[in-house]
Amino acid sequence: MWDSYIKGFRAYLKIEKSLSYNSVQAYIQDINKFISFLEFKALKLSPEEVVVQNFHDFLEWTSNIGLSANSQNRIISGIRAFYKYLRIEGYIKDDPTEMLETAKVGRKLPDTLELAEINKLIDAIDLSKPEGQRNKAMLETLYSCGLRVSELVNLKISNVFFNESYVKVTGKGNKERFVPLGSHAIKHIKIYLNSYRPLIKVVKNNEDFLFLNRRGEKLTRVMVFTIIKKLAQQIGLKKKISPHTFRHSFATHLLEGGADLRAIQEMLGHESITTTEIYTHLDRAYLLSTILQFHPRNK
Repeated sequence: MWDSYIKGFRAYLKIEKSLSYNSVQAYIQDINKFISFLEFKALKLSPEEVVVQNFHDFLEWTSNIGLSANSQNRIISGIRAFYKYLRIEGYIKDDPTEMLETAKVGRKLPDTLELAEINKLIDAIDLSKPEGQRNKAMLETLYSCGLRVSELVNLKISNVFFNESYVKVTGKGNKERFVPLGSHAIKHIKIYLNSYRPLIKVVKNNEDFLFLNRRGEKLTRVMVFTIIKKLAQQIGLKKKISPHTFRHSFATHLLEGGADLRAIQEMLGHESITTTEIYTHLDRAYLLSTILQFHPRNK
């Protein structure tokens, strides 16, 4: 009953939306969770016969079995995408998910680092060690571009454009974007490429990856986490940080410096401006000074 629709939905996500295999699988799993609920309740309903109350009952059930609000909203997102596809293809006239409300989530503000803390972390890197130049280039790039850790470890030499001061990044859903590359990052990437990297015997198929481990393979996400954690311990930093902290700090510092929220959205690769808006957690003094400076009644 549902199989043919799911097959078409899978093709739609892959071909028309250009989503990665993992993203497509996540959407399909969301639909399958709802189908499992219908089977559990012995409800033999086709996608066209489902009404909004069925979804409300499903969400109540997921809550009772212990799913968090974030997990519930992730599933709602998948189900909405599925029903949007059904409507686009003309399989249904009315979309029952339009009346479906998301679960309330307490929005957690991301941790950030002050510029002085970032400088202290980077300055703590031991450049006398073979991997020191790599680590410095890596953290400069992470902060300069606001990359996700997955984007950092998959960054390729062929996608670093020194003359134009840009890097081409492949983000979520295999979507590409160009991100400005700061002068500090350019300087230390060049030092790394000219000093440490030529000494490594590169494993086949890893030649184009920018950041390599000592075995000649691209760095893993875990290794980047470990490097940052050790540096934080070394300088006695009490904050709990990760590679993503550099991304949060990048966005916050840009916003505090007066950058446009839409520009930050582009650089971060956020599909929705709502995601970027979480970075507007500026202190009241900054907000007050901004209003006093720019509001027409105060001029």
